[in-house]
Amino acid sequence: MNVWKITAANKLAKTEEAPPAPEEGKVRIRVTKLFLNGTDAALFDGTIRCKYPLIPGRYAVGLVAEGSAVNYLPKGTRVLLHATVPAPDTGTAKKDFSVSDELICGRTADGYMRDLLYLSPHDFTPLPESVSDEHALLLHHVALAKAAADKLGAKKGQHIAVVGANIPGILLCQLLIYQQAAPILIDADAARLEFARSCGIYYTMQTDENLLGNIASLTGGRLVSGAVYVTSARRNEPSIPFSVCAKGANVVLCGSRDDFDVNFSEPFRKEISVYCVSGRSENLEASINLIIRGAVDVTPFSFRTVRADDTEAFLRDYARSYDHDFKEINVVTLI
Repeated sequence: MNVWKITAANKLAKTEEAPPAPEEGKVRIRVTKLFLNGTDAALFDGTIRCKYPLIPGRYAVGLVAEGSAVNYLPKGTRVLLHATVPAPDTGTAKKDFSVSDELICGRTADGYMRDLLYLSPHDFTPLPESVSDEHALLLHHVALAKAAADKLGAKKGQHIAVVGANIPGILLCQLLIYQQAAPILIDADAARLEFARSCGIYYTMQTDENLLGNIASLTGGRLVSGAVYVTSARRNEPSIPFSVCAKGANVVLCGSRDDFDVNFSEPFRKEISVYCVSGRSENLEASINLIIRGAVDVTPFSFRTVRADDTEAFLRDYARSYDHDFKEINVVTLI
């Protein structure tokens, strides 16, 4: 079978390996499509350090490759592969509490850019026919948005600031609108905010010296009742959600980025409660239902298909380009 590995910075090698051996209690999966993004490009060019060799691919869909008695899954069942997996059990060995109890596929563990693998039923979710492969590749982002909304606890009619007009930020705003809250999407990039308006986000604001005044004008002289900072939207300062929140509000730091600093003087002064949610493989079945019900809409994004053998060139171009099309979802097909 074919396996693609990052073997060094700026080097993606395709290798031929023997198919994996069957494992008791696991299901044979043929990987069909992956969603590669800026994190994959940063791992490829060495901006984000990793241990080589590394199989890339955090977000993937596939097919059950042979009928399985596990969960009674027939051959050809479409499945979403989970982006995180449990870290190996250390048994009686001393546990390192400085590391996560979950591994991120394609970053701290091998990802899914390979033809075949065996997975536990706990590490994938079957897909209904009504959700396409392309839309399924964004289900982890929907799940992250839902986790942030749940932690925020927004009520009907409340103004909520969402800082970061990228995929999770836009999906979160759509979900808050569905829940009858009033999100205000904030970002430093005017083009991203313009695209967000085409996604149904009607309150958008740029980060400038007029931000607090603009919010007060919208809310009737008050600050917002809660806020979410999307950590992957790197052009926005982490201080913004605290500055726009009223006293006693909830703020959620949302994502898996860990290279930013937060000044907690303002949260202390305003008695703000701070929560953190990361991109774990939770809420996926609920996220499927959210897409089916139309609570979130991923159709405004454009999906670009890249052949697996063209992935190295794609990652190299992506890493070099600071102005890549943020509306474009890059789908690598392995079939």
